[in-house]
Amino acid sequence: MNISYKSNKLGKSVASPKDIMKYYGTRAKLVNRRIEELKAAATLEAMRTLPQANCHELSGDRKGEFAVDISANHRMIFEPDHDPIPQTEDGGINWTQITDITILAIGEDYH
Repeated sequence: MNISYKSNKLGKSVASPKDIMKYYGTRAKLVNRRIEELKAAATLEAMRTLPQANCHELSGDRKGEFAVDISANHRMIFEPDHDPIPQTEDGGINWTQITDITILAIGEDYH
């Protein structure tokens, strides 16, 4: 998938392994792994096959956003970067057509 970032600061925080370590400390290895998994996935649907990532849609005020696990309490939050967002016949988001995402936050605990 193609990945963009909500802000330059967020993009710089994952620009290199050194930056990832600086910004995310003990979670750096998992942050890097999730970014690499997202980059390697042809579509968002491929992320469903990685149980450790636990890719899932969010609800409530975060409807339309997705998250993958970084740790037990921390997530990487992103949204599809398509206009319009591909939908299924029943109005849900079509995971098989999502090829571009924008990462909104890394390491967030929204619980």
